Amino acid sequence: MNLQSIGFNDYFEKEFDVYKAKGFSVGRIALEHKRMYRVWTENGELLCDVAGKFSYMASTREDYPAVGDWVVFSPRYDEGRGTIHAVLPRKSKFSRKAAGLNTEEQIVAANVDTIFLVNSLNDDLNLRRIERYLLLTWESGANPVIVLTKADLCEALEEKLNEIETVAMGVPVVVVSVLEEKGIDNLQPYLLPNNSIALLGSSGVGKSTLTNYLLGDEKQKVQNIREGDDKGRHTTTHRELIQLPNGTMLIDTPGMRELQLWDSGDGLVESFSDIEELAKQCKYRDCAHNQEPGCAIQQAINQGAIDHQRLKSYKKLQKELAYLERKQDQLAQAEEKKRWKSIHVSMKKSKKNSY
Repeated sequence: MNLQSIGFNDYFEKEFDVYKAKGFSVGRIALEHKRMYRVWTENGELLCDVAGKFSYMASTREDYPAVGDWVVFSPRYDEGRGTIHAVLPRKSKFSRKAAGLNTEEQIVAANVDTIFLVNSLNDDLNLRRIERYLLLTWESGANPVIVLTKADLCEALEEKLNEIETVAMGVPVVVVSVLEEKGIDNLQPYLLPNNSIALLGSSGVGKSTLTNYLLGDEKQKVQNIREGDDKGRHTTTHRELIQLPNGTMLIDTPGMRELQLWDSGDGLVESFSDIEELAKQCKYRDCAHNQEPGCAIQQAINQGAIDHQRLKSYKKLQKELAYLERKQDQLAQAEEKKRWKSIHVSMKKSKKNSY
């Protein structure tokens, strides 16, 4: 397997040089399963775990490899296995807050150039969800493309496209129907050799169906949407790196039932650039954009230039980010306190042993 054909480039080669000099090898994470990793290498595929020192040094979930990562490892080719010692610095990463009560980052896909935000053109289409995905994509360092699937099920296509354009803010929008084989050619500018693309979206929006079509294979199992609520069924159960016949790398991901924000301040500015620009024109610098005199945003809403639901979504995401920042600060303080406590305990033991 040629490493360049699966995304290895000058950026990663430069980061790997120091490890290469020590005799280590490099490969890309194709699949993760309970801290075991399928790694693509220049000598084939290996099943790898992480070194004990790696686990000891890893303080957060983010420190562990994610699908799409380039990792440094020592191989045991005769066994088909290897040991991971380090993760090379990421060029991009799409992260969300992990599900549950813990304030923890979950990396969904790493080192991707483009993110296909896949949404179905049925009754489950949700503008607020698209805003949330766009926000995290801008923060990831990758370029977003909104892919609208199941166009054959849409009776009011122009109307829905106009709605999506109000939140897309210049992001490319591609309409496809795999069933009718329409619109797929419009994805070709992104399906380039050595280019890495992540497919993200809710369950049943057609990610696996699109992957199968591009792959020319029924690799990813698909199911029909549920009757009654027009929502998709969960099909993909894990994140996996797949190479298309033309050399494009795809990361298919399970549908995300919830998409909680993670460290997305800059992404908010990018995703809501219309509101951010209007806010600069408000009469008062601390305008809350409610009923204050001279509020440029309220004026735009009254003129029909902006939907009031978009402002409501903007404020909701602002509050969510502020809450997350407070939780992260509390977590950092707790970790720092724990670290100093550990240092003091070690110092006491050292002092006691010196007598």
